[in-house]
Amino acid sequence: MKRILVLFLLVFLVSCANDSTKNVDEILIGNREKIIRINVEVADDNQERSSGLMLREALDKNSGMLFVFDDEDYRSFWMKNTLIPLDILFINDDLEIVDIKNAVPCKEDPCALYRSSAPVRYVLEVNANFTYKNGVNTGDKLQKTKLFK
Repeated sequence: MKRILVLFLLVFLVSCANDSTKNVDEILIGNREKIIRINVEVADDNQERSSGLMLREALDKNSGMLFVFDDEDYRSFWMKNTLIPLDILFINDDLEIVDIKNAVPCKEDPCALYRSSAPVRYVLEVNANFTYKNGVNTGDKLQKTKLFK
């Protein structure tokens, strides 16, 4: 019985490890000077999008979370239970960055809403000041990859 439990636990841990890496990919942002590489976790369903980067204590350099939606629309994000300051990049269906918001953790209700100024299909969250440090601005574009349908 003990061996079965250990085997079950091992299978469970291996499947969890595989699941945690299956939604990690790389995206590229082209600005006027260079190509910026970002490792992203992909949030492409309601459960992943609703939890986002909540309760994370840190985010690796040049890493982020890409939220993928089924259609273009105005999107609003908040920082409830988010512990780290972020840059939020709003990206339209043409992969153009149409808006950038600097978001701070929400310490008490009501939390501020960070709303896109135009309809978007993708939202990228990265460490605060990432856009400033890398010269990323509205009008810059992401390069087409398998992530973008």
